[in-house]
Amino acid sequence: MPADSLMLTHLALEGLAWCAALGLLTWLASLARQDASLADRVWPALIGGAGLLYVLRWPTAYSRGLCMAALVLVWALRLGIFITLRNRGHGEDRRYREMRARNGPNFGLKSLYLVFGLQALLAWIVSAPLLAGAAGGRAWNWLDGAGMAVVSFGIVFEAIGDAQLSRFKREPANAGRVMDRGLWRFTRHPNYFGEACVWWGLWLMALAGAGWAGLWSAVSPVLMSLLLLKVSGVGLLEKDIHERRPAYRDYIARTNAFVPGPPRRSAP
Repeated sequence: MPADSLMLTHLALEGLAWCAALGLLTWLASLARQDASLADRVWPALIGGAGLLYVLRWPTAYSRGLCMAALVLVWALRLGIFITLRNRGHGEDRRYREMRARNGPNFGLKSLYLVFGLQALLAWIVSAPLLAGAAGGRAWNWLDGAGMAVVSFGIVFEAIGDAQLSRFKREPANAGRVMDRGLWRFTRHPNYFGEACVWWGLWLMALAGAGWAGLWSAVSPVLMSLLLLKVSGVGLLEKDIHERRPAYRDYIARTNAFVPGPPRRSAP
């Protein structure tokens, strides 16, 4: 195996070890607190830590890798702080309470692989563009600029969407109402759309540095998009929201689910 490929494999395994170790520690903390939703708070740290490790450990890290790591650290700090403040004092999230009820009294043990182990594995896969970017030796080019612009847009778009929703929820008069203002007027999930942009942009930067050899790292944005659309994002959130908020049906009828677009006229 060529030296670069061997180093890439070693670094990938180190990233996996980081994710596994942090996931294990968070699982232990969740047992003590009876709160599996700690997994949400540590998600950005899993990916950000792996990305930083790749850049610091690659012997000839280029400015591209450093730039990608900086962008991911901004993303991780913003999202980690937001989730921590949002969840503080509210106990275990409803999704995890339902999971706990389904899995009975042994959920604590089962959560090691159902929640924290799976999350560590997914975070490691999502960190792939950072590994490819750290190893990419091509000169900075237009694709880097495009990728950086997409990442920056995604971070800002997601942050604005989260801030608008938080402000909406703090107003007592909005209890039970559907948020359809600001960015939420153009997409039902601006935070998820922004998140997807972050990972597609990082993949563009990885491709700029590694060329076709970095194509494999597309597994990251593809996986993230699937998670956001079908698994833990849009699909999970909207599964029963019609029952909790009947007005959401009309919101669905006039607003794109993911990619922003002009509101449609509601049916009479």
